[in-house]
Amino acid sequence: MNEYRPGEAGTSLATALAEHPPVDDARTDEATELIGAVDADPWGSVRPSLYETARVLSTAPWLPGGRTRVDHLLDGQADDGSWGDGPAPYRLLPTLSAVEAVLAVLQREPVTGGATHRLAAAAARGLAALGGLPSAGPWPDTAAAEILVPSLVAAVNERLDRPRTADLPHLGPWHRGPRPVVPGGYHAAAPGAVARKCLAAGGVPLKLHHTFEGVAGHLPETLLPAADGLLGSSPAATAAWAAAAPRSPQRQRAVDELTAVAHRYGGLFPEAAPITVFERLWVAAALARAGLPSAGLPTLRKWVDRLYDPEGVRGTPGLMVDADDTAMAVLVAALVDRPRDPAPLAMFDNGRHYDCYIGEDTGSLSANAHALQALHAYLRHHPEAAETHRPVVHRVADWLVEHQQPQGHWTDKWHASPYYATERCVTALSALPGPRARRAVRAATAWVLDTAHPDGSWGVWGGTAEETAYAVKILLRTSGPERQPAHTRALDRAEAFLHTTARTPGHRHPALWHDKTLYAPEAMIQAEVVAARHLLRTRTETEYLP
Repeated sequence: MNEYRPGEAGTSLATALAEHPPVDDARTDEATELIGAVDADPWGSVRPSLYETARVLSTAPWLPGGRTRVDHLLDGQADDGSWGDGPAPYRLLPTLSAVEAVLAVLQREPVTGGATHRLAAAAARGLAALGGLPSAGPWPDTAAAEILVPSLVAAVNERLDRPRTADLPHLGPWHRGPRPVVPGGYHAAAPGAVARKCLAAGGVPLKLHHTFEGVAGHLPETLLPAADGLLGSSPAATAAWAAAAPRSPQRQRAVDELTAVAHRYGGLFPEAAPITVFERLWVAAALARAGLPSAGLPTLRKWVDRLYDPEGVRGTPGLMVDADDTAMAVLVAALVDRPRDPAPLAMFDNGRHYDCYIGEDTGSLSANAHALQALHAYLRHHPEAAETHRPVVHRVADWLVEHQQPQGHWTDKWHASPYYATERCVTALSALPGPRARRAVRAATAWVLDTAHPDGSWGVWGGTAEETAYAVKILLRTSGPERQPAHTRALDRAEAFLHTTARTPGHRHPALWHDKTLYAPEAMIQAEVVAARHLLRTRTETEYLP
C-alpha cells in the first residue's frame, strides 16, 4: 500500500451539510422520521424470530401468550413442511426448533380435538421436511450452529421416544418413521464437549450466554451463569436458563424481561433484545455518510454521547464488547463531529487484523472494514495521530485485499449477501491511495456491474432493495473519470427499481442478516435504502460521497 494521507476520504456530516446542503427534501424527511422512530423505540425494529419463538414456547410453557406462539408456528410452516427464511441450508435450524416445540406442545395438557390433529400434522410434515433438507454442508456460518443443531436433533429424538407421544390419539404412524440425524459437518458430541469445557473452567463464558440453550441440558444447576435480565440478550437462552434456575429474585427479573419482550413483539420473540445500540449505530452511519439529515444531527450526537465507551461497545446489553460495534461508535462519532478515541479497538487487534470479540473462531471482513472506516474518519479530525494508526491501517487493508474473492466480491459471517461485505470493504479501501487498493475497488465495481438483474436490482437470491442500495454505493465510489456509460445505465435502473419498491404497499425486506438464523433489522435496512436513494437523487448535483 502507498503512503496513507488522512483527509482524502471525505468529510464529516456537519461539514458535508454546510458544503452540500441537502436538496432531496423527501429523503431528508424520511431520514428525520426514521431517526425519530428509532430514538423512541427502547427495543429495536426487527421482526420476530421463528427459531427463538419456538424455543421459548418449548422451554417456558408458563409464560403467558403460548397460544399466540403456537399459531405463529403453525402459520409459518412452508408448503414443503419446513420453517424459516432463505434457501434450504438456512431452514435446518428453524425447522428443528419448530418441530421440537410442536412435539413439546403435543405432550402437554390440554391439547384436544382439532388442535391435536393440526399439531400432529405439522409435526409429521416437519419431520418429513427434515429428511429432505441437505444431509451435509457447507452450512451457513450462523451463531453457534455447531452446538444448536446437534442439541436440537437430540431434543427432537428425545421427544419422539417419550411414551406420551406414542400414546396420543390421532397421531398415526409418523412418530415411528425415520428419525432426524445430525447432518454431516456437525457433530452429535459437540454440546456435551462444550459443556465439559465449561465444567472444567468452573463457569459458562460470556460468549456462550447468547446461545446458552444449546448447552443448558448438559450443565448442572450449580454452573448456571448469572443472569441480569435477559441472559445474553436472548429470549431462547433466558427461557432455557429460567427453566433450570431455582426461584429467586434474579429468576423473576428474567421472567419479567421475557414478558416485556413478548409484549413489545406481540407475544413473539426476536433473537436479541434490545438491539438499540447496534441499530442506532448502523442507522446513524448509513444516514451520516449520505449527508442526511441536518434536523437529525442533534439526535445522532446524543446517541454517540451515550453509546461510545472507552472500555469497548457491546451491541446489546448481554453480549461481549466487540470490535464491530466499537468501530461503528468511533465512525459515527467522527461523522457527526464528536470524534472519540479509537483506542478501545486495540484490545481486538490480533497482530494481523481485528478479532470481532475475544475468543472469536472466524474473522469478520465487515467488522475489519468498519474499523478501517473508523480510523479514516477519526484521522480526518486528528491527522497528527496518523503515525500511530498508519501501521494498523495498512495491515488490515492488506488483510481485506487478500480475502477478496477472484470474482471481485467479499463475503462475511454476519450477512448472507456478498453485497453487504463488498460495500463495506470498498468504502474502507477507497480511502486508501495506491494501486492495490484501486485494483480491489475496480474489481468489486466490475463484479457489481456483471451481477445486476434485468430489472435494475441486485441480490444473492433475487433482487432486493437492501442489496441494491449496497450496489449503488459501490458504483458511486468509482471516481468520475473512471465511470463508464455502463455505470450510468446501472444507476438509472437501480434508481427506478428503488423508487418502485418504495411505492409498493406492504413491501417487506427479506431476512439476510446472520444471528442464530436469518433476520431483518428493518430500521437499519431502511436507513441504507433511504441513503442510497438520496445519493442517486443528488448524484448529478454533487460528486460528494464521504
